[in-house]
Amino acid sequence: MKAVINGTPEDIRAVWFEGREVRMMDQRRLPHEIVIVNFKEYEEVAASIADMTIRGAPSIGAAAAYGMCLAALNGKDVDKAARIIKASRPTANDLFYAVDHMLRELEKGADPIAAADDYADMIVDKCKKIGEYGNSLIKDGDVIMTHCNAGALATVDVGTALAPIRKAWSSGKNIFVYVSETRPRLQGMQLTAWELSQEGIPHSIIADGASGHFMKKGVDIIITGADRIVANGDFANKIGTYEKAVIAKELGIPFYVAAPVSTFDLGTECGDRIVIEERPEEEVTFMNGVRIAPAGSKALNPSFDVTPSRYVTGFITENGILRPDEVRRMVTR
Repeated sequence: MKAVINGTPEDIRAVWFEGREVRMMDQRRLPHEIVIVNFKEYEEVAASIADMTIRGAPSIGAAAAYGMCLAALNGKDVDKAARIIKASRPTANDLFYAVDHMLRELEKGADPIAAADDYADMIVDKCKKIGEYGNSLIKDGDVIMTHCNAGALATVDVGTALAPIRKAWSSGKNIFVYVSETRPRLQGMQLTAWELSQEGIPHSIIADGASGHFMKKGVDIIITGADRIVANGDFANKIGTYEKAVIAKELGIPFYVAAPVSTFDLGTECGDRIVIEERPEEEVTFMNGVRIAPAGSKALNPSFDVTPSRYVTGFITENGILRPDEVRRMVTR
């Protein structure tokens, strides 16, 4: 991704390995400052996933791969490391996919750094292909809506939902993007809008509750990411996705989900079986350390919701664009 660091535009990834350390952008500090954090132990990487220093299913997967790399390099029990890293967040399938990938590679005697780097590079390559396939769906002059962050920050580089948007913009298409704020962690406002700003892509931030209003006024296509897609085409994504998909169906707006094959969980039959992460209520009741809710009021804070496959027009993957009824047959691992 492009980022202005100390006044100089630079190409940077969300997470990488350097000098026997895992390095990543602290997404909690964006958009106000770019801070790079370093980790030498896999337990620290697991904590960075849990506390949302790093976010987005594919970036979480890459971080997990690098965490497993640290465990192997430091002579730790990799099976124990796998259990601890997998326990950091329950919903994103890429986390489990990446850990199992590293276990297989390490068992075969692969170099830990090379194996983790190859995994991260593989994700980036998949995102580039997603951008190419998704760009075919975007017409010149389109108004696009997205939700949460499924850009380079969430996917090591390039993005899933933002990959087609980036490709469309760089190919000369005149587009405009509605970015919903994504309460309570504000990933849309603080991360997606920041990424679009870095590349000069026209956009406006909107309140989550205003999505239906703007969809009715005129949205040509909606593209989101996903954290887990199951065999029947149901998928989990950041809370607030479900209602967008329902309204899109009502208004006849195409609704696409962009995700690499690593996000597909074909071992789970339907969305009702996806474990939904419940995060601390303080994320809702506090903002910038100040309580904004009445004293004594409790809050519920599911991090994700599940959208049934009937609301999905198609899945944009590195293997092409799939209808929901093609997921079980066409996605190969």
